[in-house]
Amino acid sequence: MSALLNTAEAAPLIGVAPGTLENWRTQGTGPKFIKTATGRRGKVLYDLSDIEAWKAANRYSSTSEVA
Repeated sequence: MSALLNTAEAAPLIGVAPGTLENWRTQGTGPKFIKTATGRRGKVLYDLSDIEAWKAANRYSSTSEVA
């Protein structure tokens, strides 16, 4: 496992604002994340390998490929 990134560190690697990543988490559309504890006390962290996997899975050659 590589170093874990918080939302503010992970967002620029994808090219979005931290708020967008937060929204994607609630929608289940962004990269996988790690929650350190349940409830509000838990931190949300991203593994760089999960970010890279999400980017690879969302790479297209044409706009017609996007569902």
